[in-house]
Amino acid sequence: MKKIVAAAVLSGAVLAGFASPALADPVVVDKPDTSDLNNKWTTAPLGVPIFGLIESVVKAPNFIIPN
Repeated sequence: MKKIVAAAVLSGAVLAGFASPALADPVVVDKPDTSDLNNKWTTAPLGVPIFGLIESVVKAPNFIIPN
């Protein structure tokens, strides 16, 4: 009987420990600053930054074959 009571108390303490973060005060988070995300590397009308992709493909041989 003592083992059952001890197991119940221990499992209750564990569950109370898991529930404690839910009882904490909520944190207010500001919106991220996206004012600088409108350049050619981040503008993606089709889901891919087209102008940045084209420029990186054109410049790729310069990085692969040294001058």
